[in-house]
Amino acid sequence: GDADAQYTLGFMYANGQGVAQDWIQAVVWTRRAAEQGHAKAQRNLGFAYRHGKGVAEDYMQAMVWLGRAAEQGDEKAQKSLDSMFDLAREALAGPKPRWSKGTGL
Repeated sequence: GDADAQYTLGFMYANGQGVAQDWIQAVVWTRRAAEQGHAKAQRNLGFAYRHGKGVAEDYMQAMVWLGRAAEQGDEKAQKSLDSMFDLAREALAGPKPRWSKGTGL
């Protein structure tokens, strides 16, 4: 199919433009365009996975699709990936240890 048309239909379903808003249909059409290499569709599919819109929330899938869009130069995807990496770094770092004063080893 035509990736631009599929992307547009997915966008319309996601935003309720000319059709009833339907996140599941938005993902169906967006995925079709994304699988053909459409960068904006890849980004939007990544956002859908990141925020659980029309699909189960899945950060790994979000990073895969955002990464594909980012590799094509999509700045919004690049920024979203950066923020996801920052969150992951913070989560992996965990809380800093608090050492009690006066507890000799």
